Amino acid sequence: MSDDHEPEGNPPGPEGDDADERGRTAGDVLLDDEELARAEIEAAAERAADAKSIGLEASFGERFIAAITGTGVIVTLLAFVSALVIGAFIIAFSEDSVREALGYLFAQPGDAFRAAWDAVSSAYLALLQGSVGGATQLSETFVTATPLILTGLAVAVPLRAGLFNIGAEGQFVAGGMLAGLIGFSLTGLPMAVHLPLALVAGLLAGGLYGWIPGILKARTGAHEVISTIMLNNIALLVSGYLISTTLFRRPDRTDPISKSVEASARFPRLIPWEPGLRVNTSLLVAIVLAIVIFWLVERSTRGFELNAVGLNASAATAAGMNPGRTIVLAMTVGGAMAGAGGAAVILGLQHRLTIGFSAGIGFSGITVALLGRGRIGGTVAAGVLIGALQVGGRNMQAQTGTSLELALVIQALIIVFIAAPGLVRAIFRIKADDLATGQVAKGWGA
Repeated sequence: MSDDHEPEGNPPGPEGDDADERGRTAGDVLLDDEELARAEIEAAAERAADAKSIGLEASFGERFIAAITGTGVIVTLLAFVSALVIGAFIIAFSEDSVREALGYLFAQPGDAFRAAWDAVSSAYLALLQGSVGGATQLSETFVTATPLILTGLAVAVPLRAGLFNIGAEGQFVAGGMLAGLIGFSLTGLPMAVHLPLALVAGLLAGGLYGWIPGILKARTGAHEVISTIMLNNIALLVSGYLISTTLFRRPDRTDPISKSVEASARFPRLIPWEPGLRVNTSLLVAIVLAIVIFWLVERSTRGFELNAVGLNASAATAAGMNPGRTIVLAMTVGGAMAGAGGAAVILGLQHRLTIGFSAGIGFSGITVALLGRGRIGGTVAAGVLIGALQVGGRNMQAQTGTSLELALVIQALIIVFIAAPGLVRAIFRIKADDLATGQVAKGWGA
């Protein structure tokens, strides 16, 4: 026997060298990925630290504006200025005197500029005076803003869960119908019982009507946009039929107008010693509900789940959350807010049901929520702004003859610029605002 031993394993050769090379390459790739991830984490930490330091250095006003609009005070002001400047050109060129003066612009340029200034200044002054120019004007602004705030919240809450609630109009109608029915069908109750009962009925009706697309989305995957659009049509058509029946219609009328709500179910005036001011306590209800929704969305466990599902439903599921339950909750709460808006209009302003009593307020809530960038404070502020523009626009038309549609154009321009702060930054060449936060909601395909 020989004392020589064969070496264990395969002798080195071309194949062994290739295997070693592949192992080293895989290890290098793994190290590269780890280093890249570590670098990204460190960069994100540095950005977070910079944003935090900037937030601490910012004034209360800057932080307040950022909390409401989702961007800084400079971008917000520039958005308003941009909208007003473009609106000024539209108002000026819509005036006959300005167009006539432009015909001899090079001969007497002062006439054209003077006519344009007179048209724009008088229109904007009438817009401002009509919305905040006195106690009556402020009252009308808040009267208009109250249901807008509530329907805005109806859209904002589902937005935080990544849902687009187009059905605020139908939920508004459902809430108004049941609140009105309770308001005129029950008699002999004290206001302390009757009014809260009618209001709760509106909340429940709207919440139930929002629950339907929520449960359809959670159980079957039916898209909430399609289902809520169909439910809007159902609510409008069914309400028109019900108002014409003897259950709702006034016995002395043949046209579709319901019985009047009992005095015990009406929201009392907020300033009763001033009978000319229509603002009522439904405004306080809207503010209280906004505070409750803020706590729910920003401070509660359910709100944390709602935001988590809106950001990434898969990650929320992996963390033990139930996206289906969160979707149903978001749509139900949103529907309840729209139902409260319908109750506020019927119990606080109209006191009776008519066909089309919603007047598109539910659809305006979409504008309010998007202008508020899905934030609760921003939605409240946007509701007041849209209410002021609507009231001021009517005064602008009455005093200067400027078309009411121009007020809607200015409203749309403000929404475009505030909802797209990147556009404002690009126009005025200002750096990104570190106080701003992320997107409102995911796209349809997300």
